[in-house]
Amino acid sequence: WARHADEVREAQRLRYQVFVEEMGARLPVSVPGHDIDLFDDYCEHLLVRDQASGQVVGTYRVLTPAQARRIGCFYSDTEFDLTRLRPLRDQMVELGRSCVHPAHRHGGVIMALWGALADFMLRNQLHIMIGCASIPMGAPGSPSAGHAAASVWRQVRERHLASVEYQVRPRLPLPVDALDDSLEVEPPTLVKGYLRLGAKVLGAPAWDPDFNTADLPMMLRLADMPARYRRHLLGGRC
Repeated sequence: WARHADEVREAQRLRYQVFVEEMGARLPVSVPGHDIDLFDDYCEHLLVRDQASGQVVGTYRVLTPAQARRIGCFYSDTEFDLTRLRPLRDQMVELGRSCVHPAHRHGGVIMALWGALADFMLRNQLHIMIGCASIPMGAPGSPSAGHAAASVWRQVRERHLASVEYQVRPRLPLPVDALDDSLEVEPPTLVKGYLRLGAKVLGAPAWDPDFNTADLPMMLRLADMPARYRRHLLGGRC
């Protein structure tokens, strides 16, 4: 966990490398080479380092219920109407800005992140994770832009849609009805990982024009985690 501003800056540099330089996001830049937004000052920042080089190779940021009250909302509130989740807010931790260095995308980094996140949840007696899982839209204006995201939404809503009392509405919906959702495409690795852990999709995707992604609202209750993952990540403590 980042203990001072210099460590937060390391996470923000990795985010810039992945989101802007690799994925082409168009973000306001207050410090060159860094992805920074107004939520960062209220979040805890989790880092995974390469033992040999000391380089930060993976990161998440975590917004607790108390800090969400201080800033006035979760980041997800900016993309979705979360009214139906109001009774859960005191137990909800928001995960965001997840990224892994391209040379380290072999599974070990994300498992290290998830293990630390699960421990954080238990230590702080928090039981629900929420967040936005992104699906790249492809090059703006290209014939395929959006179709893969619509196809992933079709797949996940058939098997992983939350019950209606937890469903949310996107503020800027991806126009799925105008897109071809019949493509046989694999969901992004992070989406598949969340679903394997027992997460539910809370509704249709929002379009994030800054990141040029379709964002799926996700929620994971620790109690819904399959037993094998609970043993691995939680040591049977949940």
